Amino acid sequence: MGANVIMVASGKGGTGKSTVAVLLGAELAARGRRVLLVELDSGLRSVDYIAGVYGKTVYDVEDVLNGRCEAGKAVVESHVYRNLYVISAPYSGGHILPAALRVFVEKVGPVFDTIVLDTAAGMGVPFEAAMGVAHRALLVLTPDPVSIRDGRIVCDALEAGGCPEIRLIINKVPRTLANCGIQSLDECIDTVGAQLIGVVPFSTEIQKAGATGAPLAPAGRPRLALRAIAARLCGQYTPLVIR
Repeated sequence: MGANVIMVASGKGGTGKSTVAVLLGAELAARGRRVLLVELDSGLRSVDYIAGVYGKTVYDVEDVLNGRCEAGKAVVESHVYRNLYVISAPYSGGHILPAALRVFVEKVGPVFDTIVLDTAAGMGVPFEAAMGVAHRALLVLTPDPVSIRDGRIVCDALEAGGCPEIRLIINKVPRTLANCGIQSLDECIDTVGAQLIGVVPFSTEIQKAGATGAPLAPAGRPRLALRAIAARLCGQYTPLVIR
């Protein structure tokens, strides 16, 4: 039986997509899953910092997909999050070939329980390649008009591409929406047209995690929000609190 493949996408940059991908992968790993996080955003590498594997990667996803090394040589286990394994994107250049990604996923699928594909923002080749192998898509947006509009475009593309399941994560949500340009989080959900799976609060702690790889506090609001999303992804009923 192969791994469950989850692609994490966003309509625009700056939504915190990669940070969510890493921290959510860490929560799935904490539930006993063996998780492989694959960064597909060639030239805009960040996952190695967030996952705490900076300086430990020798090969990247381009090396694997182009046959320059075996997958095992590019996989690095996070020392911050047990059972979370990472393949980074290259520092520059490179192309994600959909056919090569499919072969890779089929090859490593039996080794992992979950494969998380951190795509590039928007709908370029990494997005198309991930969509071709994903069992579900997590669409990450922030509560602002531009992110919502772009999120709807990406959601439409996922539906047109036949993605089996699309779920929405609203990230960086402040305590008040007064200065966000929207009336409520329901506006995000209704405009994008995807079912909500979780809300992650704006947090300097998450910002620090994204910049330094520091783990979240066990009982803080951000950790609890991400833990709840992981539980829902695993089929466990968890009450969803929007505000």
